[in-house]
Amino acid sequence: MRELTEAPRAVLIDIEGTVGSIRFVKDVLFPYARRRLRAFVLENIGRSEVAEQLAAVVADAGGEADLGALADQLERWSDEDRKATPLKALQGMIWASGYASGELTAHLYEDAVGALRRWSGRGLPVHVYSSGSIAAQRLYFKHTSSGDLSALLAGYFDTTTGPKHDAQSYRRIADAIGVPPAELIFFSDAEAELVAARAAGLRAIEVLRDGQPRWSGPSIQSFDELAY
Repeated sequence: MRELTEAPRAVLIDIEGTVGSIRFVKDVLFPYARRRLRAFVLENIGRSEVAEQLAAVVADAGGEADLGALADQLERWSDEDRKATPLKALQGMIWASGYASGELTAHLYEDAVGALRRWSGRGLPVHVYSSGSIAAQRLYFKHTSSGDLSALLAGYFDTTTGPKHDAQSYRRIADAIGVPPAELIFFSDAEAELVAARAAGLRAIEVLRDGQPRWSGPSIQSFDELAY
């Protein structure tokens, strides 16, 4: 199958459940930010980057709100696992302190680390597309269990490009990278994302870390199965 054997011109990867454990994200990262979210907002309102995200929360709510109400809204979004861009940006800021202190170390599967190094060594550019903010993505790959791997990545995309279930988002990414969609391959564990990517003309492969295939396209259990 072409997706498994023929090298693309560029690679696009999801993080959670694809190159890193979904358990690390759900059981470590999210709770870490959730516990600190309210205090972080209240203590850092004077920072321009925090105020900018709170203004976006106000805009989403359709009117003015006091600081306590904004913190309530952010906590609700966190509990609902909403992919709201302001929440993702604030989570990233909180995680930054955790990585800096050594409290957090990002998980990556060994076969994913091998693939990143292999692709980089062959001059194959690798980009990330995650619902987490670009800042959070950079932190993730800079503070992994295998060390700082940020030099292996060519770029990052988040929900500011568009929803991950929208085919147009993948067209925008292909255009930004500068390759035809058919020469860009996307790896994810989420069926809706894979379907959207394929609808945009990308080659798409499901990465199965557990369970059975959830879509009709090609699937792998390890990046070691690829010929490139």
